[in-house]
Amino acid sequence: MFKIIVVPDDAFEDSEQLGTKEKFWYWHNNQRYLFKASRLNTGEHWAEKIACELGELLGLPHAHYELAFWKNKKGIITPSIVPTGGQLVHGNELLNQVYSNYPIHQRYQVKQHTLRKIKVLMNNPTVHLPFNWKRTKDIETAFDVFVGYLLLDTWIANQDRHHENWAFIITKEGTIYLAPTFDHGAGLGRNETDENRKERLITRDKGRSIEHYVTKARSAIYDNPLSNKPLTTLEVFRQAAQQRPLAGKIWLSHLENISLTDIQLIFAQIPMTEITLLASEFAQKILTLNRQRLLTCWKQLL
Repeated sequence: MFKIIVVPDDAFEDSEQLGTKEKFWYWHNNQRYLFKASRLNTGEHWAEKIACELGELLGLPHAHYELAFWKNKKGIITPSIVPTGGQLVHGNELLNQVYSNYPIHQRYQVKQHTLRKIKVLMNNPTVHLPFNWKRTKDIETAFDVFVGYLLLDTWIANQDRHHENWAFIITKEGTIYLAPTFDHGAGLGRNETDENRKERLITRDKGRSIEHYVTKARSAIYDNPLSNKPLTTLEVFRQAAQQRPLAGKIWLSHLENISLTDIQLIFAQIPMTEITLLASEFAQKILTLNRQRLLTCWKQLL
């Protein structure tokens, strides 16, 4: 079983301002950690942990998460991804530096948050691959790595890749790196009730089925500022992979090499106190269906 870290009651150091969840920083063994509480009956903590393990299987640079408990709250902890003296600069801040009219303070439905703008930033030659990441062969640019982030989003049905959920790290020396992927607690259908999960798994109504459900997942990235809706997670991955086909093929090959047993082992290590059997079954079905949809993209890239 994955361990559940008990955070000391008096661990609170300072609050984290970004986002909508209760979270705070604290120090343990000379390492700074963020505790993030899981909102009641949302499953955010187990979804974050599973996404972390899936990112590891894919070979992606990712923030590391452990299940945690603080006072009477379930959640996760993650060590800081920023080296000493460095800073994390989020996507909205970066885009505002390049596009003066970019809505830096708007959190959702930001139509200016487009794949083209993201690519322009990440293809800047001053932006390095993630800090201390064991580089994957033929992944050349930060955008190549980001293609992998978008694959993970599609696989887990993560609809929360908004402009504060990707970032650059700037070291104290001024070197710029793409940050590891982080904040995936919105994926895997974690917010569905068990009643809805059961219905979608067994219904004969195609519009209510889980097969239809996975096709509806939308990213927070738009095709262009005139779009009515953000791209689906699969659409944004497909577009990115078409622009960087070698990177797309590499990340898809990593996905293909992950077995059903690999995935089952991850879920088997989530304590039964944290996830229901239906939630586990539903999430694994999402992964199976989205894997099939993603690998179909591979054939289109050949």
